[in-house]
Amino acid sequence: MIACAKCGFEADENANFCSRCGARLSERDASEHTAVFDAPLLEDDLDATLEHEEASFRSPVLIIRSGGGREGEEVAVAGDVLTIGRNPESGLFLDDITVSRHHARVVRDPAGFAIEDLNSLNGTYVNRRPVERQHLHHTDEVQIGKFKLVFLEPRS
Repeated sequence: MIACAKCGFEADENANFCSRCGARLSERDASEHTAVFDAPLLEDDLDATLEHEEASFRSPVLIIRSGGGREGEEVAVAGDVLTIGRNPESGLFLDDITVSRHHARVVRDPAGFAIEDLNSLNGTYVNRRPVERQHLHHTDEVQIGKFKLVFLEPRS
């Protein structure tokens, strides 16, 4: 048994994370990182997602294209900050072990909306490229863990 440094819970010596609080129990191993492969974008998938363009929405939205059985779910990006992560209190809660508790956030700035990675373990990707901070544009694809989302802005 090994004691969690954060909460003191006695965990199995082979565990990587505390089952009570989720804190890391062992050193990070490079092999734990999610592998990302370049795959062709399926036009049918994008076309189906872009049908939402015709819908009238007042603020930008992130639409879940795949992952977690939540395909088609829309999350408005209406305020100045939208938090994204595995923490249930996140503005966009993504229940996946490859998503960090406080993974990323979308922030409004004078140039529009930008996504910022919050030093997550597996990274944040925009259009299949890892980013630390990236301004989002209409139809950009965001990948966080197994979730693929598309950013859509309202028509002017």
